[in-house]
Order: sequence, then C-alpha cells, then structure tokens
Amino acid sequence: MTFYSDEINRIKKALYPHDDLTQQIIAAKLYIDKHFADRIGLDDTARKAHVSRFHFIRLFKKYYGRTPHQYLQEVRIDNAKKLLQKGRSIDDACLSVGFTSKTSFISLFKKLTGTTPNQYQKRNSHP
Repeated sequence: MTFYSDEINRIKKALYPHDDLTQQIIAAKLYIDKHFADRIGLDDTARKAHVSRFHFIRLFKKYYGRTPHQYLQEVRIDNAKKLLQKGRSIDDACLSVGFTSKTSFISLFKKLTGTTPNQYQKRNSHP
C-alpha cells in the first residue's frame, strides 16, 4: 500500500472503526447526491444508513463536517448555480433542485453564496 492509502485507513479507523457503518453512511450521502431534488426526509436517509435518525446525524457530521440537512442544502444550491449559469430561470432552478418556496430558495442562496440568484446569474451565465 502507498502512504496515501495507509493514511486514509488510519484516519478511517480513528474516526469510526466499523467498515460496514462507514459504507452505510457513504451510501446515504450518495443517496442525497442522487435524489437532492426529491423530498428527502431525515428518516428516509437514516433508513438508508440503517441507523436511527439521531445516530445518523452524529455520524454524518463526524464524517462530512456538516449535518445531512446542511449538506442537502449545499448540494441543492450548487446544482441551482449550474442551472443559473446555463441561463435557466430562477423559478425553474428553484423547483428543479427541490425547493418549494422561491423565497426560502433566494434567502438560502444568498446566505450560502453571498449574492442573490439574479445577481449570480448575471455575473456567471454562459449562453
């Protein structure tokens, strides 16, 4: 093994030594990555990891440095940014990434990016 893979294994064992649980948390993250536009609930995602919702939140935060909800919000905003760059409307981007409220979308977008979706689109759109 290389130094890099040895370090990964050392860190993984230090964080949480149960490989099966590690794989379940990774699977739940991949589920979020794939289904970010759907109505994803904490209970659904925790079920994917085969753990209780409270244990899932703790483990997810330990592995990824943020709660599952925070991660989902970031994934949605990142995907909305891609849509806005392609010239899609704010309403379309909002609905396409899983938000049901344009107001909450704009508010979260500004909180995470420091700019409104409209301003972001004007600066970053690619025809």
